[in-house]
Amino acid sequence: MPINILMPALSPTMEKGNLAKWLKKEGDKVKSGDVIAEIETDKATMEVEAVDEGTLAKIVVPEGTQDVAVNDVIAVLAGDGEDVKAAGAATANKPAPKTAEAPAPKPAAAPAASPAPAPAAAPAPVVTAPPIAPAASPAPQGNGGGRIFSSPLARRLAKEAGIEISRIMGTGPHGRIVARDVEEAKSGRGLKAPAAAPAPSPAIAPSMSDKQILALFEPGSYEIVPHDGMRRTIAQRLTASIQNVPHFYLTIDCDIGKLLAAREEINKAAPTDKDKKPLYKLSVNDFVIKAMAVALQKKPDCNVSWTEGGMVKHKHSDVGVAVAMPGGLITPIIRKAETKTLSVISGEMKDFAARARARKLKPEEYQGGTTAVSNLGMYGINHFTAVINPPHATILAVGTSEERPVVRGGKIEIAHIMSVTLSCDHRAIDGALGAELIGEFKKLIENPVMMMV
Repeated sequence: MPINILMPALSPTMEKGNLAKWLKKEGDKVKSGDVIAEIETDKATMEVEAVDEGTLAKIVVPEGTQDVAVNDVIAVLAGDGEDVKAAGAATANKPAPKTAEAPAPKPAAAPAASPAPAPAAAPAPVVTAPPIAPAASPAPQGNGGGRIFSSPLARRLAKEAGIEISRIMGTGPHGRIVARDVEEAKSGRGLKAPAAAPAPSPAIAPSMSDKQILALFEPGSYEIVPHDGMRRTIAQRLTASIQNVPHFYLTIDCDIGKLLAAREEINKAAPTDKDKKPLYKLSVNDFVIKAMAVALQKKPDCNVSWTEGGMVKHKHSDVGVAVAMPGGLITPIIRKAETKTLSVISGEMKDFAARARARKLKPEEYQGGTTAVSNLGMYGINHFTAVINPPHATILAVGTSEERPVVRGGKIEIAHIMSVTLSCDHRAIDGALGAELIGEFKKLIENPVMMMV
């Protein structure tokens, strides 16, 4: 029986992708593990491996095709001994019992929350224990209309107790209601409050249509460049973030004189390879990443992600770092940054930046994270605010370092000052707590030796 090759889901939130290139042609023999095609997502170009053997009987979706939906048939594989022509002529749109594409890559382990790809927003989380009903799927625990996930025993116990199953808070996997939840509900605990009538939503002025916008400009005075997948994702994610996440901002000035001196000394003492090139060269951004990671460990109540079911408190500081690339940006993540040396962070960032610009990052390398850093100091920007990348609760915007007059002991002196602005999700972090976090960052960045303690 012919095997349908389907468009793979290369990340947990991928819905469409571009079929960039076929590496096999019709009539070619295919072995398990052979790379058969390249798929472009909004963030990266990924290789698709075959998991079955046979002959590529028909290519249904030609290379260069954009916005191919996940699970659409892209090709048909004839198994050993099958008539290749007959398999190619068969209807490729019928669902097949088995597929020949690699399964979606597994997200990185434990502390990393795996994010929906996300430019300026990386990402949909994979939350580790205890399981919490995802905020994005209220249906399983909804009080009306949605399907309620519960065990047969829990339903029977709830019925015997006269408790409406939809009012019980589920603590099982993915919010499933289990027997212990019914027992909690009997004692009055673990029950949801009755649903309140929704408040009327304020009217939002409709945005201008494409036709209305173009009518403002003289015909022939412009050209239209179609949006690619990355730009559309950036627009969607950041619009959702600024509309749904209540941002507040905290700005502080940091004297990085000691940091600059330490950086120069460390770089001078760096070991060299056989060609006499230093094995590492630290940047100010490497210190910023480390300082932010350590600050989150000192203020663990800030190292969180908001969900409707509860606060997700992360054990490690996984710091996403915004990297500009053609057509947009991406936030590769330094995992467990609080445990890594500055030279290791520097090496990882150089590798991530190079592969990001070539669109060669794996989804688990840019999805998730517990915070992010965006640095525009190299462009001479001294102050800006950044939009939070859900599921993060914070993002640090870093400006340039510049010489400014400061008053010390009643005397005016010149110091190297760097302004940073912390954006916080007010649902998860209150003003005083955010101030404590940025205060810890200031202590660390002004006294870099404290990062090593």
